[in-house]
Formats: sequence, C-alpha cells, structure tokens
Amino acid sequence: MNHHDLPARLSLASPADVLAAVPYLLGFHPTHSVVTVGLTGTKVTVVSRADLPDPAEVTRWVNAFAPQQIVVLGNVSATAVIVVGYGAAPIVTPVVDVLRPRLLAAGIDLLDTLRVTDGRFYSYQCRDPRCCPVDGLPFDPTTSATAVRAIAAGQVALPDRAALVASVAAVTGPARDAMTAATRRARQRLTAVQAAGGRAAVIRLGRAAVEDTFDRYRDEHVAADDEVAWLTVLLTHIAVRDIAWEATTGTQPWHMAVWTDLTRRADPSLAAAPASLLAFAAWREGLGALAAVALDRALTADPHYRLAHILDRALRDGIPPAVLEQWPSTGEPTA
Repeated sequence: MNHHDLPARLSLASPADVLAAVPYLLGFHPTHSVVTVGLTGTKVTVVSRADLPDPAEVTRWVNAFAPQQIVVLGNVSATAVIVVGYGAAPIVTPVVDVLRPRLLAAGIDLLDTLRVTDGRFYSYQCRDPRCCPVDGLPFDPTTSATAVRAIAAGQVALPDRAALVASVAAVTGPARDAMTAATRRARQRLTAVQAAGGRAAVIRLGRAAVEDTFDRYRDEHVAADDEVAWLTVLLTHIAVRDIAWEATTGTQPWHMAVWTDLTRRADPSLAAAPASLLAFAAWREGLGALAAVALDRALTADPHYRLAHILDRALRDGIPPAVLEQWPSTGEPTA
C-alpha cells in the first residue's frame, strides 16, 4: 500500500498519464495485477496492488478484496478511485465486472476502469470510439512524458515485483560466508558484554552502534561485516531496536540505505529487526510495496515479530504514516 501526494510533481491529465505513473507509484511495473489508485480531491493519496485471482475464484476474491479497499480508501478520505487490471481480457474483465458494483455501492466515485494488455490499454467506462477505440490504444509506460518526469523527480520503477523482492533478499555466496563468521564473533562479544555489564551495557553499546552506523551511511560509506553483525545482534534487544526505531524517520535517503543493507547482510535468523525498520522507513516515505516485501522478510525470520505485524496491519488498512507521526514516542510501550 503506497501513500502519495503525486500531483505536486507530476500532472495526470489522461488515462495514459495515470498508467505511466502507476509503476512509479508502486515502485515496479505491475503484471497480472489489479491496481487501485485512490484520489482525495485532485491528489493521488493511496495506491494498492494485488495479484489477479484465478477465474474460478473471482467472486470469493472480490468478496475479500472489495471491503479491504473500501477501508483503505476511507482511511485516506479518498473521494474517487481508478481501477486498472493488467492481463488478458478473460482474466481481467470478470474481476472488473464484480468489483465495480461493489465499489459503487459503497459510494465511491469510480473515475475509470482500465485494462492493460499486450502494450495497449482499454477503458471499460468510455464508449466514445474517438478516444477509446474497441481495439484499445497503444501504450508504452517506459517512454511516456510522465515516466520521464517521474525519473527526473528521482522516482524508480523496477522491472517487476520479483526485482523488488530481490532488492531486499539475503546476500549469498562469499558475502554470506563472511557475514556468518562475523555474526558468530558478534554473538560471542554480546555474551561477554552481558556477563560483564548486563542490560545497561548492552543498551549503551547499542546506542553507540546505531549512532556510528547512521554516521557512516550519512557519509555515503558502508559498514564493515563486523559492524553490521554487531548491530544486528544488538537489535535482538528490544531497547536497542527502539533506539534505532526512534532514529529512523524515513526522511533521510540514507535511512533507507542503512536498513536495506542490514536487511540483506544480516544473518537470516536476525533479519526481523532490520527488515521491520526498513519497512517503517519505506512506509514513512510512501513506498508501500517496498515496505511489504521488507515485512515478508521480517516475518520469514520471525513469524511472531510484533513490530512487523503492527506495520503489516497498518499497510493493509491503508493507514497514512502521518497518523503515527510521533511513533514510537518516549515512554510508550514498544512492540
């Protein structure tokens, strides 16, 4: 679930403009997908994507998907929505046919329903052959003026969702071997610290490790294996995790760099904390798709990790990051 205020940077005046913007709103080029673009007034405020269901599952799928989307749109006070299906007509059309009346019955203004198939787009609502011919209109989202403006504004669209998943996947090969050895040393060091100084020493060293790591990435450097391993084992302590969480506003580009690098290099069993912090930073930046794949990594590492579950619920309900502007706050219970 991505939250946006896009028109301050890009003008979306036509269906082609909307379709060209969608990959940059999501962070990747969707395929075999249903995408909903919610608008509050003239501003794009939320974008969500889901895989298209199997034809035999359309009604059941829409019965689950529609109420969720209605909640999401309501949470951002959306006044209208555009629905886009990516795929062949026999797969997209049944979904649109069932989804449209559900959204309309909820009082949502459906600006358009579109289908993108084999480099062409079609409107289910426009019946004017002068602008919406029955054989569709050719469309290339990579060469449109909207795409050029999005790239110039610093937005990125990866080739597909698999590429987004790969961007937070654990490192392999020699890099993984080096991190495994570094993590073993870090665990031994943490055991010694706990024996000598207890929880207070762990928190003190954790704060220093967070500050040192942030300083390093702020200066566009990368932490060494032993530094990454040390911070990832310290983050298993909730108090240290919370120190890192409070420091992660998502407003600095290097915050994303810190947690992306640590998520990838952390021992897979220790990925829950850095991946959750990456999800938090991405969510604060309106990068819901990246936040979602980061949460997948967190919950793979620890299916019961409470912070990951809280953030996952916020994403699924389309809660805008501004609602929790001061989260976490000092003195409040942590997750």
